[in-house]
Amino acid sequence: MDSSLFFGLSSIAYILAMICYIAYLAFRTPMVGLIATVITVFGFVSHTLAFFIRWKEFADFGGMGIMRAIPLTNLYESLIFFAWCIILGYLFIEWKYKNRSFGAFITPIAGMIMAFIDISGISKDIHPLVPALQSNWLLAHVTMSFLAYAAFAISFSTAIMYLALSTDESRRTSWPYLFWTISLGMFAAVLIAMGLDFLSFKIIGKGPESFIKNYLFKASFRSESVVVIALSYAALAAFVFVVWRFGSTLKRAIGAFSLDADVLDELTYKCIAVGFPVFTLGGLIFGAIWADQAWGRYWSWDPKETWSLITWFVYAFFLHARHMRGWRGDKTAAVAVVGFVSTIFTYLGVNLLLSGLHSYGGM
Repeated sequence: MDSSLFFGLSSIAYILAMICYIAYLAFRTPMVGLIATVITVFGFVSHTLAFFIRWKEFADFGGMGIMRAIPLTNLYESLIFFAWCIILGYLFIEWKYKNRSFGAFITPIAGMIMAFIDISGISKDIHPLVPALQSNWLLAHVTMSFLAYAAFAISFSTAIMYLALSTDESRRTSWPYLFWTISLGMFAAVLIAMGLDFLSFKIIGKGPESFIKNYLFKASFRSESVVVIALSYAALAAFVFVVWRFGSTLKRAIGAFSLDADVLDELTYKCIAVGFPVFTLGGLIFGAIWADQAWGRYWSWDPKETWSLITWFVYAFFLHARHMRGWRGDKTAAVAVVGFVSTIFTYLGVNLLLSGLHSYGGM
């Protein structure tokens, strides 16, 4: 049975779950929350089956043995695994804390990843491994890196929730309130702009490189019309202003579920405390050992390596500030948000916008 069928089912399930979790957060209907969880579990099971079927397909195609055939060798497969790790982490949190409101902030990340795969037309074909990837280090380096990325993604969601819950809407000029409303507003605006690109240019199947270079924001911020560009930036400013003005609505929605700000702060810390050593060992140390075997040197200041190091420093600063400087709450939540932005650029931005030794991950 083909893995694409199960991947398609999981994509639909995550998007439906995202809608249900947001509805649950807005209307506080227990049945809606239960439906959201059931859909998420169904999507996760389908996703897991698809991943192992893909693994078997890859092993049969390459004939290299099951340990070297883990399907994490291109952008499509890594995005699929990234989304799987995020949902795995979320389901654990929902089970541990007995609270479904986290789903409204975490499942959209997985849903957007799956939607991006379909919209951008990333190749789903299985290709032979390039020589640099034919190593037993592939399993350890890549899987540990993405487990850490998933932990950082969850910490981003809980950090945004913490900032929304803990800031006082009567002090809209305070830096924590400005930080989270502007960050959330710009994040949502980017997604809307990408949706406009899709509707305007019908970009399905164009490929991620073509999408980034030729279509991304061409219907708005990179339009050939100066008027459209001006209107786009005006709309962005207006949208961010609305989020800033009515941020208290989101705070009340989160507060309605009796979420404790201290729990969110602690959850943000725990996710990073787990993700940081995994990223250090799997992403940097194992990556350096593999680089020495593949390219003859441990470190080459490749863009991927450089941005991985930047991301490592951001999260190292988070842990240092918390343990040595006693930072809590707003400050560490802001660092967690910045860290995830750096993580996303390390993962996607480098592969799609820059060239280097890791350029094989682009497609």
